[in-house]
Amino acid sequence: MDFIRQNPALALLLAAGAAAAVGVLVHWLWQRSRLASAGRRADTLLSEAEAEAKRVRKEADLEIKEELLRRRQALEREADEARQELKETERRLSKREDNLDRKVDVLAKKESMLDETGERLTKRNQELDERATEIDRLIEQEKDTLFRLSGLGPDEAKQVLLERLESEVQHEASMLINRIVGQAQEEADQKAREILTTAIQRCAADHTVESVVSAVDLPSDDMKGRIIGREGRNIRAFERATGVDVIVDDTPGVVVVSGFDPIRREIGRRSLEKLIRDGRIHPARIEEVVGTTTKEVNEVIVEAGKQAAMEADVHGLHAKEIGLLGRLRFRTSYGQSVLQHSMEVAYLSAHIAGELNLDVKLAKRCGLLHDIGKAVDHEVEGGHPEIGGELARRYGESPEVVNAIAGHHGDLPATSIYTTIVTAADAVSAARPGARRETLEKYIRRLQRLEEIANGFDGVESAYAIQAGREVRVIADSKRVSDKDAMRVCRSIAQEI
Repeated sequence: MDFIRQNPALALLLAAGAAAAVGVLVHWLWQRSRLASAGRRADTLLSEAEAEAKRVRKEADLEIKEELLRRRQALEREADEARQELKETERRLSKREDNLDRKVDVLAKKESMLDETGERLTKRNQELDERATEIDRLIEQEKDTLFRLSGLGPDEAKQVLLERLESEVQHEASMLINRIVGQAQEEADQKAREILTTAIQRCAADHTVESVVSAVDLPSDDMKGRIIGREGRNIRAFERATGVDVIVDDTPGVVVVSGFDPIRREIGRRSLEKLIRDGRIHPARIEEVVGTTTKEVNEVIVEAGKQAAMEADVHGLHAKEIGLLGRLRFRTSYGQSVLQHSMEVAYLSAHIAGELNLDVKLAKRCGLLHDIGKAVDHEVEGGHPEIGGELARRYGESPEVVNAIAGHHGDLPATSIYTTIVTAADAVSAARPGARRETLEKYIRRLQRLEEIANGFDGVESAYAIQAGREVRVIADSKRVSDKDAMRVCRSIAQEI
């Protein structure tokens, strides 16, 4: 101890060595304990892993068994369904075989009946042939007897018989015609009066028409010289640009624009009015004004066609048809505006179709387009019904509309009731007071032609066309035409007209 006290450093070194030895011993003991604990935990985890593996294997075995069971059940169900379908197919085949057997039996019975019927018909035909032979023999005997008693030959007797039969047939036909026509006429007149009266009352049209005025007023007579121009250059340029004739005469304050084409005449009238208001009249200005006016008139034409279609409630028209309708605004017939006339016919046709429980829209379409051919009849060869029918067919209109347009003047036979309706509506619109103007010469010529047709029939003494040519009074010779034959003569005259 004294030595240690005398050497403190050695003592400290010994203490450190002892502490280190103790630390090494403690560390070794701790590592050993840790290894033992890790071994135990590893054994535990291994046991748990083995148990988990057994459990997973067991569950997998169960799932495989369940899947096998489900597949077996599905296969059994499919087999059952297949067996059921097979049984159903066998049942249907068996039923079909039974039906075929029954049909075979029925056909066999029918064949047997047909054979029996054929035999009876053969016997019946033989009997009829024998009877016909006997009847022919008896007829020949009767003919010989009649010829011997009457003293006439076969040809003479046949002629007498035919004349007698013709007279009797004509008499019977006249009586039948009188009876049927009288009854039908009474009913038809009453119904037609009601329908037309209702249609005319519902169509409130003006009783005067607007004429196309081709006269242009001048502010002064000095303007005539400016219109003519130096050596006539202005008037020649104007006529060349518009395609119309300008008539400058001694009439004070008026220049007349003349042209066969109503559209060109309207363009010329408007262009001349603009030039007169502007005061600048020379060839270059004329071409400019005419070009501008042409565009304006084309716009007016399209707008007039759209307005007419809208007012008439006719939809789905082709763009070309709308343009043709607009051109009718400047087209007149006997002084009557053709566009206004077409709208009147559309309204009247719609009212008549409504009274007859027909398609009102189709009747209105037929009426509106019935005179569409007049828009180009001065450019295309042919009558306006034929031209209009071809245009309607080209633009995809229905056969009813095409026939109504082409046949409203009787040029083609009417294939639908709408053609007859448009014909009646056209006559009503044209015949109303103030609708049209007609020259005296044409009026008298038509009346004379009607009287000539009626006077050309046998038994007619005289005929008089009255009611502006809408009625013909016929006076017949009572010695040659009886009261019963009068109806037949009247029908023949009506058909000829």
